[in-house]
Amino acid sequence: MLAAAGVTAVLRDEDAEAALGGAIDRAAAGLLAHQRADGHFVFELEADATIPAEYVLLRHFFGLPDDEASLAREARIGNYLRRTRAAEPQAGGGWPLFHGGPIDVSCSVKAYYALRIIGDAPEAPHMRAAREAILAAGGAERANVFTRIALALFGQVPWRAAPAMPVEIMLLPRWFPFHLDKISYWARTVLVPLLVVMAHRPRAANPRGIGIAELFRTPPAEVRRWPGGAHQRQPWAAIFGGIDRVLQPAQHRLPRRSRRRAEALAERFVTERLNGEDGLGGIFPAMANALMMYHCLGVPPDDPRVLTAWAAVEKLVHDRPARPGEDGGREAETYVQPCLSPVWDTALAAHALLETGGEAAERVPAALDWLLGRQILDVAGDWTVSRPGLRPGGWAFQYENAYYPDVDDTAVVVLALDRARHQLGHEGGPGGGRVGEAIARGTEWTVGMQSRGGGWGAFDADNTHHYLNNIPFADHGALLDPPTSDVSARCLAMLAQLGHDPSEPAVRDAIAYLLAEQEPDGSWYGRWGVNYVYGTWSALTALNAAGLEPEHPAMRRGAAWLKRRQNPDGGWGEEGGSYGLDDAARRAAAVSTASQTAWAMLALMAAGEADDDSVQRGADWLLAHQGADGLWSEEDYTGTGFPRIFYLRYHGYAKFFPLWALSRLRNLRRGNSRRVVHGL
Repeated sequence: MLAAAGVTAVLRDEDAEAALGGAIDRAAAGLLAHQRADGHFVFELEADATIPAEYVLLRHFFGLPDDEASLAREARIGNYLRRTRAAEPQAGGGWPLFHGGPIDVSCSVKAYYALRIIGDAPEAPHMRAAREAILAAGGAERANVFTRIALALFGQVPWRAAPAMPVEIMLLPRWFPFHLDKISYWARTVLVPLLVVMAHRPRAANPRGIGIAELFRTPPAEVRRWPGGAHQRQPWAAIFGGIDRVLQPAQHRLPRRSRRRAEALAERFVTERLNGEDGLGGIFPAMANALMMYHCLGVPPDDPRVLTAWAAVEKLVHDRPARPGEDGGREAETYVQPCLSPVWDTALAAHALLETGGEAAERVPAALDWLLGRQILDVAGDWTVSRPGLRPGGWAFQYENAYYPDVDDTAVVVLALDRARHQLGHEGGPGGGRVGEAIARGTEWTVGMQSRGGGWGAFDADNTHHYLNNIPFADHGALLDPPTSDVSARCLAMLAQLGHDPSEPAVRDAIAYLLAEQEPDGSWYGRWGVNYVYGTWSALTALNAAGLEPEHPAMRRGAAWLKRRQNPDGGWGEEGGSYGLDDAARRAAAVSTASQTAWAMLALMAAGEADDDSVQRGADWLLAHQGADGLWSEEDYTGTGFPRIFYLRYHGYAKFFPLWALSRLRNLRRGNSRRVVHGL
C-alpha cells in the first residue's frame, strides 16, 4: 500500500501529479478487472445477518432434505454468522445492522435462531454471549413485527404477537384510508403474499424441533403489549392500535367467500409479477413470502411457479472461498444477498471510467450497450396507478424487474449515455441511433414521475400517505416511498446535463424542492446512502449542474458543512447511527471510508472548491489507503435500504467512487476551468 511507503502527496508538483496518475491507472485497471464479458459490472451487495438467517429459517420452514450439499451450505452460513458477530464488539455479543453499530435485537434473534438450527449448542461461548446480549437488550419480545411473524410461524410466539393484517385488504377500494396502491413497491411485494400466509397461519416443519424460549425475558404467552415503532406518533398510533385490537379477534371470522376472493387476487398479483429467476420485486423478503404463499394455497412443490420462485432465491446465495492468509485466516462462508445491483453498478462504473478517460473510457461502450438492452419499454408497472398514460422508459435496479423501474437508476443511466455520446466522439454513441431514443424515453418517463412539490421518489409518484407509517404493521417506518433529496438531485442533474432550461417547470420545481430540503446546518439528508455526506454530494452536484454559482448561499453552506465534517486524517466518514431520531449520533465522528471521502470530494469540487486544502487532504487520504490491487477496502455499510432498520454494503462503492473523485480532481487541475460541467 502507498501508506506503507509513507506517501504524503502534494498533488500540485510534478512528483505528486505522477503519483496521482499512477494511482488512477491502478484503480482503473482494478475496476476493469471486474467487468463481465458482456460489458456489465455487478458487485456483491451485503446486508446484515438477517437475510442469511432468514434463508436458513425458510428452508427449515419447508423441512427441506438434509443432503450433503445442504448441510455443507448451512455450515458455511454458520461460519458467516459467527464471524460477523465476532467482528462487531460494539454490539456487545449480538449482531448489529451495520459495521460498528450497536446490537439490533431483531437481527440478533434471527441470527441466533439460525445458528441453533444449524447445530450450535446454546451453551457454546459465542451463543451464550449472544443470548446474554439479547436478554440485556430486552429479550426477543422486543423484536420487530417481521421477526415476530417469523417466530409465530415456528410456534415461538402466539399469532397475536403480530398485528392484524387480514388478507381481505386485497378487496379494499382505492378511496379507503389503507390501500396497496398507497404504499411503496417493496412493501407491496412483501405484504401481498404475506397476507395469505398470515391468514393460514401455517406451522413450520422445523424438522430438528429447535426452539428459542431462552431468548425471552417474559414468556411469550404472558406478553400483553408488543412493541411498536419508535417513529410512531399520536393520535395516529392510538387510532390504529384501537383498530388492531378490534381486528385481532375478528379477522378470522370474516366470510369465507371474501377470503377466497382476496386470496385469489393475492395469488394473481404475485404470479403476474413473479419476474422469472430474478424474483418477485427482485428482493429476498418478497421472494421468500411468495414461496410460503404458494405452500399455503396448496400449490405443489414441482409447480413451475414454485420452482421459479426457488430459483430466484438461490440466485441470491453467494459463496466466499476460504482465505487462509487474510487477518489470521477466514473459513469458507456463504451468505445471502438481499437483491442484486447490476444496473446501478454498471452505470456508476461507467461514470467513473468516463471521468478517467483514455483507454479506460474505451471499455464504456460495452457497458452502455448492455444497459441499453435493459431499458423497460413495454411493461406498464405498478407506477401507472398514479401516472396513467405515461409511457414506460425507465431502468430497474436488478437484472430484471419490469414492474418496478427505479427513478434513481434511470437518471444515472441517462446521464452516462448522454456523457458518452459526446465524450466518445460521435452523437450516435454506443448502440448507434438507439442512444438518442433511449435518452428521450428515459427522460420522458422520469419527468412524468415527478411528484407534487418538485421532488421524486424512487419507484412511485406522490407516495406520501405518511399516516400509514403509524399502523402497527409499519413499526419499521418504511412503508412509503416519498420524494427524497438524493433521488430528486439525480433527476435534476439529468435534466440540467441534457440542457433543459431552469425556467422549465420540472427543473424550476426541482431546484426549489432541493433548496427547501437543505438542513439548517447546510447538509442534505441522504435516503439511499449514509447519509448527510451522501445527500450533500447528491444535492451540490445537481445544483451546480442546474447553474447555481459556487457563491450561491446554498452552495456555500453545503461546502462549509462538509469541511466541518472532515476528519483529522483527511477523510470523511459517517455511520448508520446518523439516521437516529435525535441529533446526537448525527454529530458523532465516524471512521473515514473510501466511498464517503470520494462523495465529499466530488461535492466540494462541484461547489467550486477543487483548489481547497480540504479536497487535497481527501485525495491524500485516498492515495494513502489504496490497496495493492489498485482498489480500496471498505467494511463499512455506506448504503441504505431503510433508515434505522436495514443497511447495505455495496462492495462496488469503494471500487468506482474513489477512482471517480481522483480522476475528476486531475481533470479539473489540468483544465482551464475549475467548473464541473457534468451532472454527476
